[in-house]
Amino acid sequence: MLREYTAQPLLTDFYQFTMAYGYWKCGREQSNAVFELYFRENPRESEFTIFAGLQDCLLFVSNYKLKEEDIDFLQTVLPPTTDPAFYDYLRNIDTSTVTLRAVPEGSVVFPKVALLEVEGPLAILQLLETPLLTLVNYASLVATNAARFRLAAGPGKQLLELGLRRAQGPDGGLSASRYSYIGGFDGTSNVIAGKLYTIPLFGSMAHSYITSFTSMSEVKVQTLRPASGGPEDNEVDCIGVGTNLVTCPLQPSLGCVYKLSQVDGEPRIKMTEEEGKMTLPGKKAVYRLYGTDGSPFLDLLTLAEEPELRADEEIKCYALTGRCAGFWVTAVRVETLHRVYYQHGQICESLCTTSEIRRHAQSSLNNLAPKYKHLHDPAPYQVAISQKLRDLLDDLIKKSSPSA
Repeated sequence: MLREYTAQPLLTDFYQFTMAYGYWKCGREQSNAVFELYFRENPRESEFTIFAGLQDCLLFVSNYKLKEEDIDFLQTVLPPTTDPAFYDYLRNIDTSTVTLRAVPEGSVVFPKVALLEVEGPLAILQLLETPLLTLVNYASLVATNAARFRLAAGPGKQLLELGLRRAQGPDGGLSASRYSYIGGFDGTSNVIAGKLYTIPLFGSMAHSYITSFTSMSEVKVQTLRPASGGPEDNEVDCIGVGTNLVTCPLQPSLGCVYKLSQVDGEPRIKMTEEEGKMTLPGKKAVYRLYGTDGSPFLDLLTLAEEPELRADEEIKCYALTGRCAGFWVTAVRVETLHRVYYQHGQICESLCTTSEIRRHAQSSLNNLAPKYKHLHDPAPYQVAISQKLRDLLDDLIKKSSPSA
């Protein structure tokens, strides 16, 4: 069962509408653009992230439509000099010309690899930026936090999410319950999450329940007797986590970004003195390479125009960081990470249940080599780019330099 979708087109930053107006005024609103949504660094102390929030993104994009009351409000906040015809444009926009490609929800993902690639009219994609970031950032962060709790507890302990009262509002509480379950928790105390997402419900008791009694004689024996009717042992086999799960105190934000990579077939790049914030130009394909042990060892970004990568094919790669020499790799299996999830105004793949996404997350994480999952000093997972993408990046950097 899916909850009624609550994200709306006005759940965005004001400047998205002013930029859309600028595109429209310049006659560029229909320019075909490609944006990528990704993060630059894994959550603190982790070398992996669990991608979550895709289903909410698909529901938002597929239902995107400004209502007349939205237009009326925008007319009160945009400058009075705004061309009235712009509001007619806003009334008529939809996402029928938008294509969304993504990594399957619940997958293990890594920095600089696009979780979502969105293609379509420039102005519309600009309006989608903030909502998509909002729907992915926290969902992926809390799912990853939950997965690390699971790794710490091991497979034999039952983990319960008990953080509703400490979460950032009702929406944060519901999201925390759902995405901690996807990340590996076994249940929640959140009753509405149990109803909407079929998450098993658990709970203990409040201090008020204990202090309401004055003696054991007031308590019915059946209340305290173990379900088996036998003696209780002292082994801790169930752990409830609240604040430290749902608030992600070690890192309160994943820091996802949404960056333009191509307009009308021409690559775009953001230049910056901070190497980690420089973007990768062009429309891309993303591959996951697997070794002889069956686990992935590298994610490779190539230009979409390059031939499809195949198993047992030797390819030269370049690390994303630094200016090191290239290296050659060969994979026994190659997985194309991006799938088309939304196109021509329709969601292209069946929406998974929360339990199905959870199973995929567990499978994806189990398939990752242990060295990348250590709770302390894990090995960094390699993300690299192809020779052709490296050449394009170098060419654009040279053209952007003051001496060029």
